[in-house]
Amino acid sequence: MALSLIFLLFFIFTTTIPTTLSNPIFFTTKTYQSLIQTKSPTPKITYKTQFFPQHLDHFTFQPKSSNIFYQKYLINSQYWDEGPQHRAPIFVYTGNEGDIEWFASNTGFMLDVAPKFQALLVFIEHRFYGESLPFGKDSSKSAETLGYLNSQQALADFAVLIRSLKHNLSAEASPVVVLGGSYGGMLAAWFRLKYPHIAVGALASSAPILQFDDITPWTSFYDAVSKDFKDASLNCFNVIKGSWDELQAVPTQKEGLLELGRTFRACKDLQSIYSVRDWLWSAFVYTAMVNYPTQANFMMPLPAYPVEEMCKIIDGFPQEANKLTKVFSAASLYYNYSSTEKCFDIENGTSAHGLNGWDWQACTEMVMPMSCSNEGMFPPSTFNYKDFSDQCIKKYGVTPRPHWITTEFGGDRIEQVLERFGSNIIFSSGMKDPWSRGSVLKNISASVVALVTQRGAHHLDLRFATKEDPDWLIEQRRQEVEIIQRWIDEYHSGYK
Repeated sequence: MALSLIFLLFFIFTTTIPTTLSNPIFFTTKTYQSLIQTKSPTPKITYKTQFFPQHLDHFTFQPKSSNIFYQKYLINSQYWDEGPQHRAPIFVYTGNEGDIEWFASNTGFMLDVAPKFQALLVFIEHRFYGESLPFGKDSSKSAETLGYLNSQQALADFAVLIRSLKHNLSAEASPVVVLGGSYGGMLAAWFRLKYPHIAVGALASSAPILQFDDITPWTSFYDAVSKDFKDASLNCFNVIKGSWDELQAVPTQKEGLLELGRTFRACKDLQSIYSVRDWLWSAFVYTAMVNYPTQANFMMPLPAYPVEEMCKIIDGFPQEANKLTKVFSAASLYYNYSSTEKCFDIENGTSAHGLNGWDWQACTEMVMPMSCSNEGMFPPSTFNYKDFSDQCIKKYGVTPRPHWITTEFGGDRIEQVLERFGSNIIFSSGMKDPWSRGSVLKNISASVVALVTQRGAHHLDLRFATKEDPDWLIEQRRQEVEIIQRWIDEYHSGYK
């Protein structure tokens, strides 16, 4: 989301993509989280690990609802103001679909601004992810256990933990600001709306709260990915667009797959063309998401503006060269920029580690319809709710509720709704990020604002500042700090 996101991630969200290649891709935010958690080094950041006794079910009073699980959170107090009664702010990261330590290591903005605010930093892990498993290793075993995994329970977890933390630290006078990216950004915005008495404001980065129902065009995500590549190079866009037909034309006999495996430097013999398609598709989508202006290690080690670098690779080939050779070389930038891979495990390119949690959420409440238009670089497709529902019934025995998120949190006529009852939310987005199309991109009121950068990518503003950061990114973060300071000043001016 965030990634995130991974973002998540984004962190990122389930959809089926029927194409001429059939065998739909089951994309999840957690897919890219799985790829990066084993690849990204963790910066040396001092956080104390704690576990909080949390109720299994906040909304019923059945005997089982009072069962306790231990929710992980990280805390850093090195910049917090001293004294018996704290008044400096508490910055809380609302955890995404993954290990909270990974999100802490990729959310340097909070650590960067903590000295200015003398802030206490808290990162709360989302239930059913990381080590916050209510049923241990059996947490994702069945719908019976996964039934306690949803965004409403997660928000209640955050609320209960924050209230307890403030009480135990004698910090009742400390204002709380929640921050998050991708799904975590969605949770931050929703937390401010649902628990305004606990959080004075929210920074929701790359938060696609409008990616539900038919609020945002279903083709918007993949159209945005395509635009990133088309803006970099029309030839690059056309090569990728034409590569799917060439892949489809590969003979499915053993000899054809062997030749394809050699082209793509597969570690093992390929069993079908679908794994190659998924491998390529993932590389293009995730590179578009993290098309950062500086070198980064968020999902994979990548150079600055990796989409442009991919296109330089494709454009460097002779016009008559095989399209599959071109796209393989481009995708290798994503999977092997550090030149450490001798071959590629294409058949198992997306680890199943931790996937069940997000797949469950996508099959219940997080239904985000997506399709591919004729104008994009991916094969045209439509979203079929029945097919999607059938997959969920087969996997979990549950039927998705496609309108639940907008019923619970809103989304339709967002401008009128938030203007009337919302306040103190920053929606930050970068238009290079495909998820930006489902976020709030215009100011709604004086206190519900959208900070949009044309060359920003997936929750870029929440990453550590670097000396290579462009001026527009520095300015975006400056505005965020200024707005957060205003929230805190207003809180203290009215605190009794």
